[in-house]
Amino acid sequence: MVNKDVYCIDVITQTSAVKRALSALEDLLMENHLNTCVVHQIQKGHEQGKAVKEVLKVYSLKRK
Repeated sequence: MVNKDVYCIDVITQTSAVKRALSALEDLLMENHLNTCVVHQIQKGHEQGKAVKEVLKVYSLKRK
């Protein structure tokens, strides 16, 4: 779009849409991870601290 000299606001609108879509995908992946992998780790008696650290790491990445 930039190379084609598209109007700046149109480019910003598109990049914002992409960011929202990626954020929604990340949310879906995190929900799936929590409902499957983390639950299995806890059920099998694995260290709960590890699961909590993973979630906090992803949460901090999303806030940047």
